Amino acid sequence: MTNRVRFDFTGSTALVTGGTSGIGHATATLLRDSGAHVTITGTRPGPEDYDVDLSGLTYRQLALDDSAGIEALADSFTELDILINNAGANFPGGLDESTAEGFAASVDVNLLAPYRLTERLHGALRASKADGGASVVMFASMAAIRAVPVVPGYGSAKAGMLSLTRNLAAKWAGDGIRVNAVVPGIVATRMTAPMDYVPEVKQQQIDHTPLGRFARPEEIASPILYLCSANAAYSTGSALVVDGGYSVL
Repeated sequence: MTNRVRFDFTGSTALVTGGTSGIGHATATLLRDSGAHVTITGTRPGPEDYDVDLSGLTYRQLALDDSAGIEALADSFTELDILINNAGANFPGGLDESTAEGFAASVDVNLLAPYRLTERLHGALRASKADGGASVVMFASMAAIRAVPVVPGYGSAKAGMLSLTRNLAAKWAGDGIRVNAVVPGIVATRMTAPMDYVPEVKQQQIDHTPLGRFARPEEIASPILYLCSANAAYSTGSALVVDGGYSVL
């Protein structure tokens, strides 16, 4: 027996930033397999530079600190149904986020860059004819709702993403654009892989999660597709927490 939902995004156009690994890759491939035409971004020159399956996905190189590149990417779309602002990083450039320089760099990558892209894509999103309207999904984090002192810039940026989600949802509702956020818990990705070398830290995170494990990327991707679907046509300005119960402890 299976109780999984199957999505049908046939004919939809989607852009997933950071779609070469982790949650972004899981989301991009699920959209692809559901019939959407999906463009992904990554920092390397081409798709052949990755050791994951990127077949059936259109690849665009993009660095989040490249404002001109963000504008060029946005301007390549005349119509867009789905925007997934997944790309981001802590300790950008290896900087200490406790310094003013590192804090500013993290806010630039994790808040200002997604805002620049989303704002530039407003016209393309407004032109969408998708059932339920165009959909933007922002990425927040547990660091947005609890203290993680080692990454203050990242946490502040992700908290800002929640505010940005609400404000754009209100501002763009009349344009047929829905804006929601997903708030993942601890997910088994490249970003969390360093915890494998500090078993006691990893175990602390598992012990703090009622479901007793890290999430798989596809377990975040499915809720994202729900937010993008006509099933969520009455949802905008919301933050969907998918954390295995982490935030309730």
